[in-house]
Order: sequence, then structure tokens, then C-alpha cells
Amino acid sequence: MSEQKNYHEMSDSEKKKEDWMNNKWRPMMGWMYMAVCMADFVLFPVLWGILQTMGGGKVETQWMPITLQGAGLFHMAMGAILGIAAFGRTQEKLAGANNGGLAAATPSPSFSAPAPTPSFSVPTAKPTPSFNTPAPAASPFAATSTVSSTGKPMPMQPDQPEL
Repeated sequence: MSEQKNYHEMSDSEKKKEDWMNNKWRPMMGWMYMAVCMADFVLFPVLWGILQTMGGGKVETQWMPITLQGAGLFHMAMGAILGIAAFGRTQEKLAGANNGGLAAATPSPSFSAPAPTPSFSVPTAKPTPSFNTPAPAASPFAATSTVSSTGKPMPMQPDQPEL
């Protein structure tokens, strides 16, 4: 409780002077990842080609990106870190937190959508065909039935194929 009381007694300028690492670590992670990708995919391949042409006169081997070795684990890890950081900051903003300020408890994230209400209604009338809609083809099985009016199965007619 004393931390909260001390925080409320601080002036606005003191609140803004809180630990810079606490405020800037998310953007710094993004800047670092961008710098690593630019170096590994743009700068180093160009320098590698220049080094080979100056050394032997021709490019014999291609640059192999360092961050893609080990199945690209670096990129997967950075994606997870940046994604979770962005999600966490969104939750902080929704809860009303300022940059570095103490805030109320963040709401728990909800990962589920509301369940749709099932509809068991059956259309009461047959839809009428629209203009230029072809009529449904008559089925050869539509005229004859294999069930009698008493509900007992009837023997198959010789001209009807078995199902």
C-alpha cells in the first residue's frame, strides 16, 4: 500500500521519470529484431559478395543467414516475445495503465467467442423458384416407394436398381 500512496504523492514529472527500461523495453525489442534482420538478410549478404569478389574475383558461395540456422529458432522466439509483449501492452491500455504507472489489476484475457444460439426452426413453406431457375430434375426413384402405407417394406421392383 505504501508504494501506491507514494506513487500518488509524486508529481507528474516524477511519474514520467520512472525507469526508462520499464517504459522502453518493448520498442527496444522490436528495434533490435529489425536491426538483426536487416544485418542478416541485407547488409551481410552484400558484404559477403563484395568480400568474395575482392578476394578471388568471383562469388563462389552464397551467404547463409545466421538467424536461420537452428531451424529459425531465433525468429520463432522473437515472434513469441514481440507478440506476447504487444498483447500484454494492449491489456494494460485496456485497463487504463499509463507508461510505467501503477494501475488496477489487468482483466483476464478472453480467448473464446460467445457461442451462437442454435436454431432448430424448419421452413414451413417450400421456397418458390426464382426467375430463370431450372426446375429440379425428376428422380427415377421419386414415383415409386419401397415402403407401403402400413410402414412395412415392399419388395423391390425389378426395374428399380438396388441402393
